[in-house]
Amino acid sequence: MESLTSASSTSSLLSLRSQFSKPRAPSVGLTHWVKPKSKPKLEVRCVLEAMNNASAAAENDKEVKLWGGRFEESVTDAVERFTESISFDKELYKQDIMGSRAHASMLAKQGLMSMSDRDSILQGLDEIERSIENGEFVWRTDREDVHMNIEAALTDKIGEPAKKLHTARSRNDQVSTDFRLWCRDAIDKIVARIRHLQVSMVILALKNEGLIVPGYTHLQRAQPVLLQHLLLAYVEQLERDAGRLLDCRARQNFSPLGACALAGTGLPIDRFMTSEALGFTAPLRNSIDAVSDRDFVLEFLSANSITAVHLSRLGEEWVLWASEEFGFITPSDSVSTGSSIMPQKKNPDPMELVRGKSARVIGDLVTLLTLCKGLPLAYNRDLQEDKEPAFDSVKTILGMLEVSAEFAQNITFNQERIRKALPAGHLDATTLADYLVKKDVPFRTSHDIVGRSVALCVSKGCQLQDLHLKELRTISPFFDEDVYEFLGVENAVKKFSSYGSTGSECVASQLDYWVTKLEIKRS
Repeated sequence: MESLTSASSTSSLLSLRSQFSKPRAPSVGLTHWVKPKSKPKLEVRCVLEAMNNASAAAENDKEVKLWGGRFEESVTDAVERFTESISFDKELYKQDIMGSRAHASMLAKQGLMSMSDRDSILQGLDEIERSIENGEFVWRTDREDVHMNIEAALTDKIGEPAKKLHTARSRNDQVSTDFRLWCRDAIDKIVARIRHLQVSMVILALKNEGLIVPGYTHLQRAQPVLLQHLLLAYVEQLERDAGRLLDCRARQNFSPLGACALAGTGLPIDRFMTSEALGFTAPLRNSIDAVSDRDFVLEFLSANSITAVHLSRLGEEWVLWASEEFGFITPSDSVSTGSSIMPQKKNPDPMELVRGKSARVIGDLVTLLTLCKGLPLAYNRDLQEDKEPAFDSVKTILGMLEVSAEFAQNITFNQERIRKALPAGHLDATTLADYLVKKDVPFRTSHDIVGRSVALCVSKGCQLQDLHLKELRTISPFFDEDVYEFLGVENAVKKFSSYGSTGSECVASQLDYWVTKLEIKRS
C-alpha cells in the first residue's frame, strides 16, 4: 500500500510539530522568554482530515479481490503479506495455465461458454504464458497467488469472457490439480536423474573388472567382494527408488478438477474430458477427497527421502574411502575443494554435502507430515504451506543425484593400495568354514574350528593361508592339502556361487543385466 500521507502533508506535520513543541529553557544570556501564541487548532484539524482522506483514497485505490463481493473492507497490509503465496507458488504457472485451457475447452463443449469466448481465453492464456516465460509478467502480491494473478491478468487482457473461466471451479480443486501436474512432471525429472546415476555407476563398475575390495559389516572387515558387486548394490537401491517414484506417480495421476470447493457442482460439466485432456488416468471419485488429499505429496516426499538416504550412504562410503586412512579412491580436482588455511587439503566436499543435504529432504517430509496431521475435511488454508517443502525436496534431490553422478564419473580406484590392504582382517575365514562344511563338518563345529585357526594367526601375526597344514591339523583333522584352494581373497571370491553373490560369474551376470536394461554400450 502506498504511504497514507503525501510529501506536502508530511511537511505540514513536521512544521506543526515544530510549532507545538514545548519551549526550551532560556539560553544563558537571555533575560526573558516569550510564551508562544495559542496552538492553531483549526490547522491541526485540517491536516488530520487530509491524512484520513489520503488513507481512504489509498484504500479505494486497492484492487477489489475476485472474492471480495461480501466484504466491506480490504485486508490490512500485514494480512496481505502474511497470506500471499505468489512469492513461491508462481512455480505452478505452467500447470495452472494447462488446467485452465482444459477447463475452458470443457466448458465450451458443455455449452457453459461460447466457442468465441473459449478462443479468446485460450489466446489470452497463450499470451500470458509467453509473457511469463519472457520475464515480462508482473506478479502482484495483492492478487495473492498464481491462480488469481493469471485470472486477473486474463481479465485485464480480454475482459468479460475471462470472468466465465472460473465457472464450476474453485481454487481448492484448481490448486490440487496444478500441484498433481507439477509433482508428476517433477517425478519424471527425478527418475531421469536416477537413471543417469545408475548408468554412471555401471560404467564405473565396467572400468574396474576383477578388482577385489574388503566387504564390511559393523565397519569391520568381513569378506572379500568384487568392487563391481558393491557398486551394483547402489544401482539396485536406485532402481527401487525409481520404482517407488513411478508407483507414486501412478497413484497421484487422478484429476481433482471439477470437484470445486468440496461438494462438486450442479452444472453439467464433464470431468472425464478434462481428466483425459490433462493426461490423468481418471477423475477422482470423491470430491471431498479430491480437494483435501495431500497423501500424493506425502508419498512423493517419502520416496525422495528414501532416495536421499541411499545417496547419503553412498556419500559416506566415498568420503571414508577418500581419506588417508582408507585411500581407496582419489577424486579428480574437478569434484574436490580445498581448505582456506591448510594448503595440502583436497576434500570430497560434493559427497559430504550429499550426505548433509539428505537432512533437508527428510525435514521437508517431516514438515508436511506435521502440517497434515491435524486437518479436518475438507480443504484448509494450512495446505498453502505444502508447496515450499515439496519444491525444496525436489530441487535438493535433483542436485544430489546430479552431483553424485558427476563424482562417480571423476574418481579413480587406487588398485595397488586396495590390494596391499586386502590381506588384513582374515577375509577368507568364512570360506574356510564352508570348506569344512563340504567335509561334512556341522557348521557350528566348523565355525569353532576356524575361530581357533584365526586365533592362532593372531598369535603368530600371519594370515590363514600362511599356516602350515601341520598347524591346521593340530586344530582339526579334517584339513587336507586342498584347503589352500579356499584360502586367500582371490580363491575365496572364486568359491562364491549362489545367486546374487559376489562370485565372478554371478557378478558378470548382474552386469550384463544392467548393461542391457540401461542400454549401455560397452567400449
